[in-house]
Amino acid sequence: MGSNGDGVSSKKVVFVTVGTTLFDALVRAVDTLEVKQDLYAKGYTHLLIQIGRGSYIPSRSSGGDGSIAVDYFTFSSSIAESLRSASLVISHAGSGSIFETLHLCKPLIVVVNEDLMDNHQVELAEELAERKHLFCARPQTLHQTIVSLNLGSLLPYPPGDAKPVAKLMNRYL
Repeated sequence: MGSNGDGVSSKKVVFVTVGTTLFDALVRAVDTLEVKQDLYAKGYTHLLIQIGRGSYIPSRSSGGDGSIAVDYFTFSSSIAESLRSASLVISHAGSGSIFETLHLCKPLIVVVNEDLMDNHQVELAEELAERKHLFCARPQTLHQTIVSLNLGSLLPYPPGDAKPVAKLMNRYL
């Protein structure tokens, strides 16, 4: 799987982040056999999950034998390095995580936390998905989003494009 031309297989990491929130539904969704098999079938070799304050603990795996390697951690002083080394990011809908990932030009699936009361994050994620900067999913649709994933359909997010944020803020003013 994924050779860089000299016979050495390349590491393709999927980084999952819940930020500082509690989002067990996302961690559970990426920890399903179905999602892990789908990611592996798409050429990803490693799944690194930042679980935040969640109580659900995913299963660690060393990979090999046709499966993806899985590891997790709770918090890190900076997730920037994990974002930089990722080939795909699956994130909660926090604007900081979204824009940091888009700034790094990383393909992004935003998973909306439907348990949040004031869910302005949904509107931001859906607006950016409409503009083809990212994919938007729910925990229960993540599997289907990964199956139909077409990274070639994404458009780079232009630095300094505040239109989606401005549009969203105008709704509240």
